Amino acid sequence: MYKISLITGDGIGPEISESAVSVLNTINDRLGLKFDITQLSAGDKALKDTGKALPDETISAIKNSDACLKAPVGESAADVIVVLRRMLDLYANIRPAKSYPHMPALRDDIDMVIVRENTEDLYRGEEFRVDGAAVALRIISEAASKRIAKYAFEVATQRDSMRKVTCVHKKNVMPITDGLFAQACTDVSKSYPDIAFEEMYVDACAMNLIRQPEQFDVIVTTNLFGDILSDESSQVVGGLGMAPAANIGDSFALFEPVHGAAFDIAGKNIANPSSFLLSIKMMFDWLGAKNNDSKCIEVGAKLESTIFDLVKTGSTTKDIGGTMSTSEFTKAITDNL
Repeated sequence: MYKISLITGDGIGPEISESAVSVLNTINDRLGLKFDITQLSAGDKALKDTGKALPDETISAIKNSDACLKAPVGESAADVIVVLRRMLDLYANIRPAKSYPHMPALRDDIDMVIVRENTEDLYRGEEFRVDGAAVALRIISEAASKRIAKYAFEVATQRDSMRKVTCVHKKNVMPITDGLFAQACTDVSKSYPDIAFEEMYVDACAMNLIRQPEQFDVIVTTNLFGDILSDESSQVVGGLGMAPAANIGDSFALFEPVHGAAFDIAGKNIANPSSFLLSIKMMFDWLGAKNNDSKCIEVGAKLESTIFDLVKTGSTTKDIGGTMSTSEFTKAITDNL
């Protein structure tokens, strides 16, 4: 039995968390993969209720679980996910972008993964004011750069695709920080002669994600660039509603939808839970690889194909052209698992 911690979040978070629990319970009951789910508070509501966006008891429960699922939180997101990434050393942010049927993707053959360094760069929050100016420190280390590069190449070796890694940087303008990152990726590439390797400036990458998205396989980049490019790639394949994400370390991982808390539609039962459910699929893949559990891999594939088939027939939520409510779409998934 796997112990899963679940941060239910803010806005639409509780609604899509309910969807996630329903799917996990169905898998638990019908497909022979057992879970113990602990629902936790973090985010704006937790801050209001306890004075902390990330309460101590939530941290403790996460550390005692096998993996964590996190629904979106509100304005206190930086005090939740950024803290957890650094606290648990979840150094690899993994965001796949894949064409699904009936989605307004630029092409129907897009299948890429963005591997983003998750602990350094400007997101360390090392900012200060001096003499009327605001200064932010951009920290890029060789160790972290090589670690994320190795992770990206390992992802490429496991994909049934073109087996290519694209290192994205801006070393022509930032030769020291991005120069170090680019060199680290180049050094690591030498250990993977069967994987094609290329470098690309971040502005050219942003353009080519729209111009030739089918040419990308695995993109590896720094924290800030990865955050921006992964949101762009989500739109390239039709929107954030189908965009999952993983935050992975050597011994623990946290999975979340890419989108935010969407307060404007909270409580209306119209949110698309697919991004969160596809994050659960990523959790199954990670648990399966970590524990040599083929059942996890099998169930993850089943969950993804179930969502894929429903989207293909147009049986989905309103944001991607369907007519179903959140609860109706969730029931369609559980009925077909």
